[in-house]
Amino acid sequence: MGGFMDVLEHNRRGWNGHVADGDRWTLPVDTDTIARARKGDWSVVLTPTKAVPRDWFGDINGRDVLGLASGGGQQMPVLAAAGANVTSFDASDAQLAQDCLVAEREGLSITCVQGFMHDLSAFGDASFDLIFHPVSNCFAPEILPVWRECARVLRPGGALLAGFNNPVGYIFDWQALDRGELVATNPLPYRDIDLPPEQLDELIRQNRTVEFSHTLTEQIGGQMAVGLHLTAMFEDNWDDEGTAASRLFAPFIATRAIKAA
Repeated sequence: MGGFMDVLEHNRRGWNGHVADGDRWTLPVDTDTIARARKGDWSVVLTPTKAVPRDWFGDINGRDVLGLASGGGQQMPVLAAAGANVTSFDASDAQLAQDCLVAEREGLSITCVQGFMHDLSAFGDASFDLIFHPVSNCFAPEILPVWRECARVLRPGGALLAGFNNPVGYIFDWQALDRGELVATNPLPYRDIDLPPEQLDELIRQNRTVEFSHTLTEQIGGQMAVGLHLTAMFEDNWDDEGTAASRLFAPFIATRAIKAA
């Protein structure tokens, strides 16, 4: 696999493929979910299972919200129905189409913009009150540029809500974890593209995309390095049923950080 942009383009196509496969993160919400959101009964996730605390959002009615790599017809339509002015930004045109599908079906206003998360040049400085960035930066080779752009487009006092993979998960053989065995095989930082060619080809065949681990220094320290201030965080699992991996450690982390007023 080639350079930085080759990887991003590969993952864009991979997520288009996930939409065609009916991946769980590509399935649009139903009409009842939107109806409840319009009445103030709503929740969304940054990580697989835990709803983001409502106080992380503040009052979103009339606020400008950016869904960063958050296409799929799930979170952004809910926030739009709850009263936010929503822009959905995603590399995958198929994922954006799911947001547009729900918007058209439900009479919602969502602005859909295609692009890669490290480059938000489509937006001016201080354009948004809130950025909602669920687990997705594992598909980006570098994340400090992502945090820099988030800080730039946030208004003073605005919040970045982000979900990401716990980097410790990349140490382990996940097939062994699924059997309940803790087998450490990979040094960190981990990159799928460093696998031997035959293993990489098989992984791409199974997963369609390639991933990159990022250290907690990059994930949390990176947000602080660009001038954001961490105010809250939580950990989460794969599912409520307790997969083998989730019984051993929490594979996901969510953070809330604000830009100084």
